[in-house]
Amino acid sequence: MSRIRAESVRWAGRCLYQLAAVEKSRPAALIFTNNVRKFATVSEHNSESGRSRRPKAADIANRLRREREKKPEREKKPEEAPVSPVQRRVTELRQLSQQLQSVHPNVFAKALSRSVLYQDQHLIAINKPYGVPVYNSGDIRNSIAESLPVLSKIISGMQAGSQLQLCYSLEKDTTGVLLLARTEEACQRVQSLIKSQQMESRYMVITVGVPVPSEGVIDIPIIEKEVTGAQHHFKMGLSPLYRVSEEGDGLTRVRPHRQAHGAVTQYRVLDSSSGCSLVELQPITGVKHQLRVHMALALGCPILGDHKYANWNKLAPQKLPEGVLRSLSLEQSKTRYLPLHLHVRQIILPGFKGQGDIIASCPLPKYFITTLKRLQIPLPEKP
Repeated sequence: MSRIRAESVRWAGRCLYQLAAVEKSRPAALIFTNNVRKFATVSEHNSESGRSRRPKAADIANRLRREREKKPEREKKPEEAPVSPVQRRVTELRQLSQQLQSVHPNVFAKALSRSVLYQDQHLIAINKPYGVPVYNSGDIRNSIAESLPVLSKIISGMQAGSQLQLCYSLEKDTTGVLLLARTEEACQRVQSLIKSQQMESRYMVITVGVPVPSEGVIDIPIIEKEVTGAQHHFKMGLSPLYRVSEEGDGLTRVRPHRQAHGAVTQYRVLDSSSGCSLVELQPITGVKHQLRVHMALALGCPILGDHKYANWNKLAPQKLPEGVLRSLSLEQSKTRYLPLHLHVRQIILPGFKGQGDIIASCPLPKYFITTLKRLQIPLPEKP
């Protein structure tokens, strides 16, 4: 380093001497600039020659690679435990729901346009996907209601003035037929049919347990109740019109609660196996969480994946019997990821202005079919 510094001093002296003897026609600044460039080139060359004796990054990387290859196989990181097929399907379903919320609203509307089950000049029926709410809530980005303006243009061929309207709502985790009206008149007609109980809705559910009797009608009002304790929350519960008499030999009618809603559900067990059942439900009324409450609290057979009503006093993942866990190849600690097996299979309503009945049917979702196969329950006949 001292040698380089001495050369720099001598070079500076030569530069000053040359500047003094330069011709007046040639600018002194140009000569000085050229000399500085020459000196910089020499200095860089000397510095690089000094650094060349140090190991290069590529040499270090090659040496580390050779050392890793020499390590015995027993020192390699152990592979992760295999995931069961049910856990893999549940993970895929959860990821699909997250993807539907992460895509652009226009892309989401385009996906809905491919799920049309039925359409005429008055109504459109779509297949509502799992995990998508009908209305926006919280930080939800995509919902059925928010996508209707774009969906209307896609279905109508970008015609101006077209606007689809929701005829009713479904829960976020419910799948299946969802009716949309093309006009305000059609929407009001469908809502009138629902109110007068002229629209027939058929649901498919998988229950934990076998309902007894295998067919019947549940006619028990439902009311919202407060659940106190460590996890304070609200749930829809039963508000019976009858109670067992004090003597225990009969029923006594009680005064109905003024805040209770009349709720009637027809049910029919289609098949049972492995401690679970495939049940067809037909709600006569439309009370919030009616089917879930009637199955879990009235019949004691909660719907598979219903983590809200499987336990009344607490909010916890649904606890499944050992036999059901074995059939599903699932651990109890993973049941929190089970989706709700509640599907709108078919809707039938009278036609408009003398037309025939309108029938919209929807195939079972893939995860629903897979669960039936794991439980060895035969698939239902097509509607």
